[in-house]
Order: sequence, then structure tokens, then C-alpha cells
Amino acid sequence: MVKVGIMGAGSWGTALALLLHSNGHEVTVWSISEEEVQMLSEKREHESKLPGVKIPEDMLFTSDMESAIKGKDFLVLAVPSKFTRSTARSMKPYVADGQIIVDVAKGIEEDTLMTLSQQIEEEIPQADVAVLSGPSHAEEVGRGLPTAVVIGAKTEETAVYLQDKFMNKVFRVYISPDMLGMELGGSLKNVIALAAGIADGLGYGDNTKAALITRGIAEIARLGVKMGGSIESFTGLTGIGDLIVTCASVHSRNRKAGYLMGQGMSMQEAMDEVKMVVEGVYSAKAAAKLGKKYDVALPIVNKVNEVLFEGKDPREAVDELMLRDSKTEHMTLKW
Repeated sequence: MVKVGIMGAGSWGTALALLLHSNGHEVTVWSISEEEVQMLSEKREHESKLPGVKIPEDMLFTSDMESAIKGKDFLVLAVPSKFTRSTARSMKPYVADGQIIVDVAKGIEEDTLMTLSQQIEEEIPQADVAVLSGPSHAEEVGRGLPTAVVIGAKTEETAVYLQDKFMNKVFRVYISPDMLGMELGGSLKNVIALAAGIADGLGYGDNTKAALITRGIAEIARLGVKMGGSIESFTGLTGIGDLIVTCASVHSRNRKAGYLMGQGMSMQEAMDEVKMVVEGVYSAKAAAKLGKKYDVALPIVNKVNEVLFEGKDPREAVDELMLRDSKTEHMTLKW
């Protein structure tokens, strides 16, 4: 048994807390909201995020950051991506030298174009930062449905240590040294999922979604490899695997937001309806900026940005994607 601090009591933080508790670990969950801490402590259920999933009586909840961090064998940072840097900055005084922090959110900072692990390392340089990514909706992990993910770390020692702590008969964990590729796949797939949702909202079919998923992973891989990620990360669980589940699942907040926009809602109206953080909206501008910085064509990402921020009609955006200049599918193949 080890002691774990979960920083963030949303659906994903709660689901991973339940997973780690079921593995026999002592788990303390921190939330910035006193009201959320009281609700979870008293009702032993996250009624809005994981309804019907019961929380064990010996799982602790607190709004005291210091007590959630100090003395823990490792920490799981599970706040929405837009709060990663600010939360890490608040955590810094309490994090011990070499203490492991596993980031489980997905996103890219718009201003700096840094991944979440890079932000954490900048704010907490004494930490040993790792990432967990892959096709893993909290609603299913919280219910104990079979899931496979990847843990990325700077050293094999840290990766193997975390693999042992998270893995069980319903949660299979692979390890990888390619943190950058994993994070890019996990962040950029949310933007493609918005496009898939928009297509669903417009009433398009399976052919359309298959095209978006396939060409979407091509965009992600082109950019990711150019930035230094490994192609294996984009063809595996943290790339195509995560993209499939986010584009197709009823649990996907990005797909749902896109669907509502395809049905005629504005971006803000869709986000208000989803009632959870739609990470793809926050990653879309950063993705487009990365495409320009590294001179990589990202037609789907760019059209999503036009729909989100420039008032582009979603149906017109799809038409423009379909009517682009004709191309060879794989430029590396020669006649």
C-alpha cells in the first residue's frame, strides 16, 4: 500500500481515486471547493459527475492542499487543463524533491504552446513529472469497465513504479518514454472530436466520421512527429485509440459540444449545455498556432477554429474540407 494525493475531485480525479483505492492504496482527494468536499464526504457519491458510483467511507476529501500533498508517495494532478499551471504553482511549496506527479489532464497552453507536463515542470522543478493518457472515459473507469492506458515518464524506473500502482484486472497499463507524443495525441484529438461531433450534429453518417478520424490522426501524427514525438504514440492507445473513443463515445464532452454546434448552437451555448470543461475548445487555437510554427498543414484543425472563433457555418466548413485540392493519401509512397 502507498499513500496517494489526488489533486482535483472532478469525474476523472474521482474515478482514478476509486481505482487506486480498489488497488489497496490510501487515497486523499483534494478539491479547491469546500462545498464539493462536503458533498463528497457526506453523500459518498459525486452526484453530478459520477452518479450511482459509491465512494468508500475510508477515502478522504479535503480542501487543505498541504495535507493532500505532504507525505504522499505520489500525486495525481487531475484538474482541467486551463487550471493546470495555476494549481501547480499553488502546489509547489508543499512538493518534496523527487515527489512524483502524474498529470492526467490533456491540453496545450495557448500562449506558451507548452504541454501540461512542461507547465508542471516549469512551476514545480523539484517534481518527477509523469503523464497518464489513453482512451479512458471517467464514467467507465469509475464503474470498473475494462480499460487500457499508457503511463509516460522520464525514466523507466518511474514508469514501472506507477504501472504497478495503477494496474489491475480491469485497468491495463502500458509504459512509454514518449511523453511529448502522448500529450500531443491526447490534446489534439479533442479538436478532431469537435469536428466529429459537428458532423454528427449536421446529420452526416459513418463515412464522414471515419474520414474525420482517419485524416484527423494523419494531422496529429504529422505535427507530432515534426515536433519530436514518436509515430508509435500516434498509432497506439494515446493516438488513434484516444481519438476513436473521443469521436464516437456518448461520454465525450468534446463530441457532444461539437454535436450541439452542428445542431445550431454557438460555441458558448454548447459549452454551457455540456456543463463540463470542453478541452478541445481550449486546445484548438494552440493546435493551429503549432501548425503554423512547425509549417504543418492542419486543415481539420483550422476549420474547427473557424467554426469556434470566426462564425464559420459548420456545413460550409465541411464542404470546404471536401473540396480541397486533390492529393495523394500518403506522400511518402512513390509510384
